[in-house]
Amino acid sequence: MQREELMTGRIKGLYEFLETGIISPAGMKAVEMNAIALGYSADQMMESAGRALADFAREKSPGKVVVLCGKGNNGSDGMVAARYLARDIDVETWYLDQQPGSTACERQRRLLGYCNTPIFRFRCRNDLDRLPHCLRDSDLIIDALLGTGGGGQPREPLDTCIAMANESCTPIISADLPTPGIQAKWILAFHRPKIHGSDVADIGIPVEAEVFTGPGEVTRLSRRGPQAHKGDGGRVLIIGGGPYQGAPYLAGLGALRAGADIVRIASPVFEPIPDLIYERLTGAVINRDHIPRLIELASQSDVVVCGNGLGDASHDVVCAVAPYCKKAVFDADALRLPLPVAEETIYTPHAAEFTRITGTTLPSDLAGRGHIVKSAAAVSTILLKGAIDVISDGTRVKFNRTGTPAMTVGGTGDVLAGVTAALFCHLPGFDAATVAAYVNGMAGMAAEEVTGGGLLASDLVNYIPRELFGKGVPNG
Repeated sequence: MQREELMTGRIKGLYEFLETGIISPAGMKAVEMNAIALGYSADQMMESAGRALADFAREKSPGKVVVLCGKGNNGSDGMVAARYLARDIDVETWYLDQQPGSTACERQRRLLGYCNTPIFRFRCRNDLDRLPHCLRDSDLIIDALLGTGGGGQPREPLDTCIAMANESCTPIISADLPTPGIQAKWILAFHRPKIHGSDVADIGIPVEAEVFTGPGEVTRLSRRGPQAHKGDGGRVLIIGGGPYQGAPYLAGLGALRAGADIVRIASPVFEPIPDLIYERLTGAVINRDHIPRLIELASQSDVVVCGNGLGDASHDVVCAVAPYCKKAVFDADALRLPLPVAEETIYTPHAAEFTRITGTTLPSDLAGRGHIVKSAAAVSTILLKGAIDVISDGTRVKFNRTGTPAMTVGGTGDVLAGVTAALFCHLPGFDAATVAAYVNGMAGMAAEEVTGGGLLASDLVNYIPRELFGKGVPNG
């Protein structure tokens, strides 16, 4: 039913899950990438943003406008605005002509060139000699020099350009985000505000770009620097196995492929996988005798994953170790009452496990599930697995539709738990769960293209790096 709703556009209540308030530049980048994946192009976004900026400027009834444009996408927005304003207002455009510039900005500059309006380029301070007169002679300045992609203190010639704009005493509108140092009277943000005090223009980004996962989620993960050392990628401990021996190892491989450097498996059962460090626990199942050693291992780990293949006889051990975990992902057999709680926690139940730990039966409609998961995630993050995953931290809700029915095979949830743990080493819980759900589903879809039917959970593992880092090592 849920997948049919997605295909026919009949999901109700999605707008209830749109976030409001300030959005970070990284968050906005993710939303924009998701929108592009849905078919709403970057050029369409620029056109909508530029037109909204022109309309906002026109409300000030200026006789003359000077538009200051940088070399990136913010500059493109300014040039679109200049193109619309040129129809009935005296407009001059000054743009930074330095390489590398965005192809979109160059494309918009060419279009603006057909509007019979002055365009001046500047590459150095000397090129700005005429700018002070132009600014003092104008009624309004549009600042489109640096947007959300800019950072730090602007360098020359932007520094001089900013000083000239401020000294002109002409009121300034900043596009999306003020260029550092500029004294804007108004800020027009696109889609959502990036700082307080902004007016906001709706630029037509589809609701699903923000409430569903997409390729933009992956941009939240920073690339490893050239000076990285062993362990910087994260240290993950998997506690599980006994009744079901393969589960903790699938989780461990998922963690390694998602970027963790060191993964230990604490289990009564050994599997000969040389990439994973085996911590032998005596006996057939994990028991209270193991608690001191597990606490010691947990305290040395960035994230602990617990529950995979554990069975129902070790829950008291899980609850005893949990308070010593800085961060933990509780999955499968760890999802029992009383719920284990770490300093920071992610729970990854399927529908039956969710009912087991909350006493709540999930409704069939997606919006209803979203509200219930949000309510249950008051002090943690929950990744509810299903045909469409639901992720919430009690404040935000996001849905994930990647995956395939072939992933109902046992073990795919174990891989997901490991991927989540590796990402949790570096990201907040909600972001880690969101990225993990998207990537795990995409890996399953990629694997199914090769295997057709008969998908194995281990098939997913080799496709995780391609989805996270752009490179894969699929078998065959």
